[in-house]
This record gives sequence, structure tokens and C-alpha cells, in this order.
Amino acid sequence: MNYSTDNTRIIDRRKVPAPYELVNKYPINDGIAKLVYGTRNQISQILHGKDDRLFVVVGPCSIHDPESAIEYANKLLAVHKDFRQNLLIIMRVYFEKPRTTVGWKGLINDPDINETYNIAKGVEIARKLLIDIANLGLPAGTEFLDPISPQYVTDIISWGAIGARTAESQIHRELASGLSCPIGIKNGTDGSLKAAIDGIQAANHSHVFLGATKEADIAMLKTAGNNDTHIILRGGKVPNYDEKSVENTLTALKEAEINETIMIDASHGNSQKKFKQQIPVIESICNQISGGNDNIKGVMIESHLKEGNQKISDKLNYGQSITDACMGWEDTLLCLKKLNEAINIKRGS
Repeated sequence: MNYSTDNTRIIDRRKVPAPYELVNKYPINDGIAKLVYGTRNQISQILHGKDDRLFVVVGPCSIHDPESAIEYANKLLAVHKDFRQNLLIIMRVYFEKPRTTVGWKGLINDPDINETYNIAKGVEIARKLLIDIANLGLPAGTEFLDPISPQYVTDIISWGAIGARTAESQIHRELASGLSCPIGIKNGTDGSLKAAIDGIQAANHSHVFLGATKEADIAMLKTAGNNDTHIILRGGKVPNYDEKSVENTLTALKEAEINETIMIDASHGNSQKKFKQQIPVIESICNQISGGNDNIKGVMIESHLKEGNQKISDKLNYGQSITDACMGWEDTLLCLKKLNEAINIKRGS
């Protein structure tokens, strides 16, 4: 053939283990299955007004070092237990990072943070870390970005997110409709609610699409639809965590006839990328909850062992983010205490 027309821009290809290979290598035990199943059900109960607790997804912007992630998990586990009557705390364990243009795409894509892109190593580290965290008794949440990678980890995930950059994607809406866990969908990066609301409506319904199985076969997949989907307010050009924004969101959810649960992301557009600003955001959320707001049922916080962030280098600071700047542990604990107390006040206890 004189003309090459296929894969003309693919310059490298490396085999990655099929999902079932890693699932068999790192299987979950009955204790982990019980934790994940139970946490998913508890979140569903909260979403549908049958549990008056607040669920809180808190942790690093992204995971790049399993050792510091486990140290963070151990700290969070104690709070998870102490506040369990009021808060359902889930560790934020994000392995994939959507980029506006280019940049480090997360532990699965480039686990060595050196542009070697050892994805086979990345998916193995991710699965093993999730099992280690679950074995502590702490549930995990993550963002679903690549449509294939969920097959490696979803059996250990209690809650998931579809990010602001993918909320309009048909692929991700179809994915959300078939995932076994509750899913939050973020408003657009510009602050618009439409992408999230349309996404929730789509994810509530059944879809048929091409997908990859755990055996790495290409198959036609038909989903049941996911009625445990909800909106996440993450701000945009301006924040949208304030009382008026929450009221406007509730009106839009009612008009769309979808779940009226609101989760507020204290970071990103709501903090205007200033990690310390998460504290007044949390204080505003607490005031709304203690004042009787029944629709704010979820909160997200970006937090690490050490506050701030750092540029990628050969010598990284332990326990500090290499993506978005995060609150340090002490401020995190303060915010969780405030949220716990807000639920107490709301209940009149």
C-alpha cells in the first residue's frame, strides 16, 4: 500500500495488564466489600433524605506519594470515627488530573512524575493504595476521568466525581450512568449549572455504548442508570457557595426535577484558588446548615499533611501537594470540627 492512513500519529504503544489481572493480584476481602457497599448505601441514604448526616470528601488535590497518603489516611481515620454520628467522612483519593492545557495528569498516567508514563505501574499502585486505605476502615472517593481506568479500581470506590471539564462529555455521562457508586457532577468552570444539571439528567437514564470489560474485551454495555447522582458547586469566575447561590441552585434542580442534594466544593472557584479561603467557605456552609438548610448534604475539601503546594522537582517536600494548593492538617481538623458542630446545632443537640 502506497499510503499510510492508520495510527499515523501514534508514536509509542506499551501493553498494560488487563483489569482482571490486577483485580486477581490485589483482590478485595469481605471487610473491604462490606465497607464499600455500606458506605455507598449510607451516601445514598443521605442523598435521598433518609440520613441527616453530612458526607464530607476530604483529602489531597491529587495523590503522588502513597506513603504520605497512608499517613494522611491514618490521621483522617481517627476523625472519621470521632465524628461518625454527624459526618460521613470519605478520603479524597484522586489519581487522574484533568488539565486545561498540558501538565502532570496524575499518578496513573505518570507515577514516577518524570514523563516516562508507566501506566502499568500507575494502575497497580493505585489499586494497591486503595486496598491499603480500605483495610484501615476508611472509604475512598475519586474523580473518574479516563473511561477505561475505572475497571481497575471501581470495586474499592465509595463515591465518585465527574469534573467541571468533563461534565458536558457524553462519554462521562454514560460512564456515570453505569458506575456502581454515587456520583457528583460539578458545575462548569465558568460557573454555569447547565452542564451539571444536564449531566445528572443524562446519568439518571439507561445508556448503551461501546466500552471495555475487566477482561479487556470491547463490548456493548447497557447501563441501568444512576439515581445516586447529585450536583457539586465548585464556583467559577465567581464563587457559588453563598446562600443566594445555593437558593438559585435549588430552584434550578427543582425545575429540572432531579435530586435536590447540593454538595459544595470549598476549593477551586469557590476559594478562587486560595487554599486558606476554604476556611471562610466552610464557615459559610456551617452557618447555612446550622440555620436549617436541608439541601446542603455534602462538602469537599482539598487538604494535605502540609499546606500549600510545590512545583515538581527532583526533591519533593513530603506531604505537600504538587497540583492545587491544599490546606494543612490543622486547618482541616478545624474545618471538620466546625462542620460537626453545625450538624449538632441543626439537630438542636
